[in-house]
Amino acid sequence: MQDRPLQGKVAMVSGAGSNIGLGQSMTLALVRAGARVAMVDIDENALMTTANDMREIGGDDAVMTLVGDVSSADSTSSMVEQAIDQMGGVDILINNAGTNPWRSGLGSGMAANFWEVSPEAWNRVISVNFTGPFLMARAVVEHMISRGWGRIIGVTTSMDTMYREKGSPYGPSKAGHEAFIATISQELEGTGVTANVLVPGGMANTNLIAPGGPSPDEMINPAVMQAPVVWLASEASNGINGRRFIAYNWDESLPLEERIERAGAPAAWPQLGQQSRRPPGG
Repeated sequence: MQDRPLQGKVAMVSGAGSNIGLGQSMTLALVRAGARVAMVDIDENALMTTANDMREIGGDDAVMTLVGDVSSADSTSSMVEQAIDQMGGVDILINNAGTNPWRSGLGSGMAANFWEVSPEAWNRVISVNFTGPFLMARAVVEHMISRGWGRIIGVTTSMDTMYREKGSPYGPSKAGHEAFIATISQELEGTGVTANVLVPGGMANTNLIAPGGPSPDEMINPAVMQAPVVWLASEASNGINGRRFIAYNWDESLPLEERIERAGAPAAWPQLGQQSRRPPGG
């Protein structure tokens, strides 16, 4: 049981289809840890290929596939309903699906001045990277609360990427996602459902990288997400809420408390302190 800490759990992972990506790597870790996974992706061909690979590892019932668009309220509701119906419930939601103008076919590369970004590209990236996590979490959270246990894990990005020059709309969309996690973690306190952030720690080798970018050995291997995502998704992380973890800093050789200290910090930016002011008597 110790090496299968997610036995009996059901996870949903968005953006799980790509054979080069964080979603595929995390799905692999979850399946190996004993979870059954509802794999979500908009790319049906990639999703089916990756799902077949997962079945070879975990068995025929290890995964189910859900083709849909996380930016659509109807699609997200339908996918959650199907997962609950066919897998008996959903315990873990990993909001990983993401895009950028290049990947969406609405831009020529990853770097552009904001005035060079088309409204169509802006809206698509925001709808997937920011609205998508809201819609997925909204569709599943009452189910989790009714069961008294659940995990919402948001994959955002490094803070310097959020405000990187020529990084719009990708960076701002991920900043919004992280602020969302910080917000809902407070609203979920005491319900048994937690919300936390997991990031690679830098540019990872995924299909979001446009041709001509860094070579794979200059980027973070998506496999760094595997150990921390299994821990965050498990009962071993009970009580951990509103935190962000840098996967690159997660060191399995350290005792758990040291791992948490080394890789973790509060989600979003509470270290900046209370910024709002009210006039006297306001």
